[in-house]
Formats: sequence, C-alpha cells, structure tokens
Amino acid sequence: MSHAMDSSPDHPNQDPLNEILARRRTDDTDCVVVDAPSVKLVIFDIGERLAALPGRQVSEILPLSTIHVVPGCPPALEGVISVRGDITSVIRLGDLLGITHGTPGRQGAILLAQGTQTVGGEPMRSGLRVDRVVDVLDIVEDRIQPVPETLNEPLHRVACGVFQLDACTVILLDLDALFQDYLNGAG
Repeated sequence: MSHAMDSSPDHPNQDPLNEILARRRTDDTDCVVVDAPSVKLVIFDIGERLAALPGRQVSEILPLSTIHVVPGCPPALEGVISVRGDITSVIRLGDLLGITHGTPGRQGAILLAQGTQTVGGEPMRSGLRVDRVVDVLDIVEDRIQPVPETLNEPLHRVACGVFQLDACTVILLDLDALFQDYLNGAG
C-alpha cells in the first residue's frame, strides 16, 4: 500500500503514532484550508483491509504489548492488558469483522475505545487489536459515502460509511455496532 509507514533501522521500536506525527512535521505538501465540517478519524489496517474509527471514541493508541489470555472467553476476546493498573479487555477486531489479521509485527497496536452503548450502567470500553495504525487525520464529512450494498457481512452490519484514502477504500466503523456484535457472540 502506498501509505505504509517506513520502518527505519535507526528506530526499530519507535511508536507508530510518533512515526505518523514525525512524517507530518516534515511533509512538504501545501495545506488547503477548507471551510467544511470534518471529523477526526483513526485509520488502521487489519490484514489487507483499511478501516477507521472516529477519533472521539479512541482515547489512546497503545503499542502492541503482552496480552494475557483469559480461559473460557469468547473467541474474539484475545485477553486482557494492564493500562496504568486498570485491567482492560482486548478484542481481536479482525475476528469480529471476519478479516484475517496479518502476521504479528512490531507495528501492531491496541486502540483504547469507548462507545456510547452502556453495559451495567457504564459505557462499554475495550482495547481493539489492529495490525497497524496508518494515520490520524481529519476527513471532510462530505467525502464519507454511504455503505455499498455489495460490502459483505459482517462488515456491512458494522460499517457506517466508506471513503477514499489515496487509492484505497476505507471502511468507517460504528463502534457501538462492533461492541453489540461482540456482546451477541460474533467472532
């Protein structure tokens, strides 16, 4: 993919988000000011598929770390991690979406996400395992198109739009629909 992050031998363990920010600081392209509503999106890939979540629902992007397996959990629940002393579940997003994850690598990330749907009176919150964070950027809302009918299940069930990034189609996901699929036992 043309938007892949370069891996530098000088910084083999550099955080993917820091790589994106460093690339933006050195980007020579001219900025165009657009007076249109936009939405901040976290764009990531799982296998060969690009997807995005609204930035307001992603509180942190963590590098992939040790995930502790919890026996007897649903297949999509990879395990738990400790985030500053808080135990957080980690869902393999590819399992919910019916997408095979790529080979585990150093660019893997966990998106700490919180939906608006409540479970036990609290908003549902979980880590979402992705293969790589591609970018965090603002997209003009008019660029987001309706979900095509040809998009296969279970993606169609949890998608709320699509847009183009470079020459690739990115699927905008509905976090609450993802969490509902997880609660319903999908994946």
